[in-house]
Amino acid sequence: MAEWTNTVEQIVNPGESVIFTINSVTCTRGFVRNRAGDGNFVLSGWVPNSRCGCCCHRADSSAIYFVDFGANIAIPTGGEVGEISLAFAIDGSTIPSTSMLVTPAAVEEYSNVSRATNIPIWRNCCQSLSVRNTSDQPILVRNANIDFSRPDLEISM
Repeated sequence: MAEWTNTVEQIVNPGESVIFTINSVTCTRGFVRNRAGDGNFVLSGWVPNSRCGCCCHRADSSAIYFVDFGANIAIPTGGEVGEISLAFAIDGSTIPSTSMLVTPAAVEEYSNVSRATNIPIWRNCCQSLSVRNTSDQPILVRNANIDFSRPDLEISM
């Protein structure tokens, strides 16, 4: 349904989001939105045939996005060798089960991380999603790619 990338090396500080600059596959229905050069994605909770008034908090009526992320990450020069990590965050809250951890042996030694997960978005609401640096130090990110799909919908582009 939608894909964003950023092939340029970027430094992502602790608590900040990975930035995406290229929208290689656009969601023509407006379900996934992103401002170029930003790390936050707005996901629409539109679900067809809504008949229950305000049922946005019912888990069985959520819009489910399948989100697939991958990137190469490293510790920048001057950083301390140790565990570094990224994770998905919804509306600013990190989702612990999506942590992507690596421990490089040296600075500027890249490792690949990836995670694919289902992200529920409340019916008829919009929520933001980002990929956040959950480490205690800055990290280098290169060749970041994120894909969004809605398996419950057949979407024509």
